[in-house]
Amino acid sequence: MSAAKSRTIETVDLSVRAAWLHYAGGYTQADVAKKLGVTNLKAHRLITRANKDGLVKVFIDGEISECVELENQLSTKHELEYCEVVPDLEETGLPLRALGKAGARYLKRALENPDTPSIGIGHGRTLASCVELLPKTPAPEKTIVSLLGGFSRTFSANPHDVIYGLAKKTGATAFVMPVPFFANTIENKRIILEQYGIAEVLDLARKTSLKVIGIGSVDSEASVVASVMMESEEMEEVDRSGGVGEMLGHFFDKHGKLVKTDISDRTMGLAVKDLTDTNILAVAGGSVKVDAVSAVLKSRLLSGLITDESTARALVKMDGIY
Repeated sequence: MSAAKSRTIETVDLSVRAAWLHYAGGYTQADVAKKLGVTNLKAHRLITRANKDGLVKVFIDGEISECVELENQLSTKHELEYCEVVPDLEETGLPLRALGKAGARYLKRALENPDTPSIGIGHGRTLASCVELLPKTPAPEKTIVSLLGGFSRTFSANPHDVIYGLAKKTGATAFVMPVPFFANTIENKRIILEQYGIAEVLDLARKTSLKVIGIGSVDSEASVVASVMMESEEMEEVDRSGGVGEMLGHFFDKHGKLVKTDISDRTMGLAVKDLTDTNILAVAGGSVKVDAVSAVLKSRLLSGLITDESTARALVKMDGIY
């Protein structure tokens, strides 16, 4: 083999690796350059070459076709208006990078869409990743509203409350709910709701044209327990009552039925009746959340879902046996 031909094959191979890292792995061109040991300019040229040679198209078609089939199956089964299944990036634990990038793309489109004047936003680790990966998207004409209380039981800020980060990246008018996620008692909830401004924010939340939320599991590792939004004993009560999935402070059993507990009556956010006939998109996935996502899907409250490939496969498998 001639030296020139050898160099050509080596360059093509490097282009494939650069394109894979950039498009599938989500690395910036600077990160690709560092990983491949080339200059930033060289990394840019390698990725550009992969596009021109059709290498990216062939690679993405193979990944996307399998994900699209999963999307179709989930959409049909659960009557979803929108479903996106993102290829796995071999992450350990929650697939925050894969879901974060997909969620960020969705949020960017929503912010640029004139038919979406207001967005209600939940909180949690996955949504925090979405906002972190969202590029600056000026949208000063938009309104974003917190869908639930953002303080822990100790009145410290929820580390996964994302509305401030979203407001900073968009310049949108933001309305927060400066209350705990759960009130200590039902009477305390009534008193809090009577305070000036709280009822008004809740009304804005009800009327948002799009609600973007996360889905929580029912276990000791759940985000709401880790961030002291609720006590582990309260989560154990939900578990004993048959709850497997949480959405905006409401818990659902494996059949998608609402689990009525004392804690759900103390949720400082929208009632379940406020979640019907509205546009709700969930961004959720990971092996620990398969049962939770399945439960919320069966509630028929979701109009859209963004999840990862492994979770989608597990959900489709479950759909085949119930």
